[in-house]
Amino acid sequence: MTDAPHDLPYVLGGRLTLRFQKATAVSLAMVLAVIAIPVRGLFLSTGSSMEEGFMLVFPKRLLAGDVPNVDYLHLYGPFSVHVLAGWYTVFGYTLESQRAFGLLQHLGIVFALYTIARAWGRRTAVITAVTVTMLVLTPIGLSALAWEGGIALGLWSTVFGIRALHTSDAARRIALLAAGLLAGFALGYRPDLVLALTLVHGWLLWRHHKNGRSAWKPTGIGLAVGLVPFAIHLAMAGLGPSFQGMFLDPVVHLRPGRELPRPPSFGQIDGALQAVAEGPLDAPWWKFPAMAANHQLFFWFFVVIIVAIAIPLIAWRLIRRDQPPANRLFVLLGASLFGLGMLPQALQRPDSTHLAWGSCVSFALLPCLVTELVPRWKVTARYRRHAPLIAGAVVGLMMFVICPFFTYRYYLLQSRISVGNKPGGFEVERDGRSFYFGNTALQAASQAAIDDLDAAMQPGERLVVGPADLSRTIYSDVVFYYLFPELTPATYFIEMDPGLADQEGSRLADDVASADWLILTNFWTGWFEPNASSEFGSDAPNQVVADRFCLVGNYEDALVMLYRKCDQGDGVSPAGIGIGAQRRADFDAELAERSAKG
Repeated sequence: MTDAPHDLPYVLGGRLTLRFQKATAVSLAMVLAVIAIPVRGLFLSTGSSMEEGFMLVFPKRLLAGDVPNVDYLHLYGPFSVHVLAGWYTVFGYTLESQRAFGLLQHLGIVFALYTIARAWGRRTAVITAVTVTMLVLTPIGLSALAWEGGIALGLWSTVFGIRALHTSDAARRIALLAAGLLAGFALGYRPDLVLALTLVHGWLLWRHHKNGRSAWKPTGIGLAVGLVPFAIHLAMAGLGPSFQGMFLDPVVHLRPGRELPRPPSFGQIDGALQAVAEGPLDAPWWKFPAMAANHQLFFWFFVVIIVAIAIPLIAWRLIRRDQPPANRLFVLLGASLFGLGMLPQALQRPDSTHLAWGSCVSFALLPCLVTELVPRWKVTARYRRHAPLIAGAVVGLMMFVICPFFTYRYYLLQSRISVGNKPGGFEVERDGRSFYFGNTALQAASQAAIDDLDAAMQPGERLVVGPADLSRTIYSDVVFYYLFPELTPATYFIEMDPGLADQEGSRLADDVASADWLILTNFWTGWFEPNASSEFGSDAPNQVVADRFCLVGNYEDALVMLYRKCDQGDGVSPAGIGIGAQRRADFDAELAERSAKG
């Protein structure tokens, strides 16, 4: 089952060595090959114009002296913004630099789980690493989002915490310090990881206490040091704005406009972005037998819950039954507790992205569980020897049945782009900075607006980017700020969300009035989800546009509109121009139809 004593896995107390080991080199090469195949495609693929956009823009604003939660809305921990600011300073402020950092975060997740699964041997570790690759690398892309960075840090904190159970003296203290330090860093990335980290480290501290060895002091010291960046942010932003930006806004104000039905609807796709991606003209090629996308999401939701709960329960039962229990069972229990603590991420908005985010650890541990259970069944020695292969077949087949569209299909898509079999996203460019949109209409409209603004703007002027109808701030194409770093974002709501920017009494209307330029898009005007994002908020920002701005560019029938401040506005709301008016009419009709159906 496990490796020879002289080859003890690191998570079980083994030492790192520079001595060449052919088996280790081969297993790592296999994992790296699986990751490398789609990487070129991922660098050339369509990005998320808001989420990837703000991971480009927020660090740049930090370097310009702006403070998250004070000068711009930021719903997550501040540490990822600080780290990326340093990264851009060293490696350049480009989309490629940002995606390279995102790739490093993914590698952190993959190899943390590889390290954990080494307790069951190299073959199981490879299968585990490939499983998590399918869940985090291609469906989510290379955006350097805080969630992936927090998961990577949290998993390595778990590795060191479990390792401390199996070491002593100086090695144990170092492991505990590292576990606490990385836990603090993880919370600086995503404070909502507190549940996952509390579950795993609470259990680990209890195990140390039960073994007669206190672990509170070194772990606490490491945690205190790891929370220093978070404390610095609190001092800079203040407790009130920090609490507002990282707790009240995402948990209380934003949730009604972003949450989706639980479980997902069986007869339709609930998420707007998901519905676009799975449309008949946009869905990637996949000719294998499969359920419809909405059916996959429905069943995947229940499997995510079952797996997250079942693995720690089974591990706990095996520990209680086996006397003495194998050390690898403590690895399984500790890591699966971290996965269980991630379950709320899947439940809050069960589209494919959040289901993958919330299940990536638990699903990746399934090969370890199956490898553990096969020898316990009444099977021949031959089957016992091949337990890792059986585990790989079981997990691979389960994902092929339950969620192939959101794992294998996107891996295939990015691999095809990598080898030139399929084009990537549609590029727009300005002054050496580029981004990739999803179709030629978005590309043409965006590039024309970029060129016209480039010819007319002056450095230091102020820009607001938002949806054409500013009474429904369901999304924002933040990437335009990245393409114009010489212009100052004129709004606190660089990221725009329903229930925040469009609420009555928000500062958005005053922010719009302070701008010199506006880029307003109808990319998302047809957005419909069964939540509060379907409601219209304050119309005051639209009135400011009508009263104080002149339309100087209308591209692809108002797919993008460029406005400039003028003495007397056009007197026309941007929500009623061109394609936006038609999309709003379609939205109103769909809303009425769904309301009639209850």
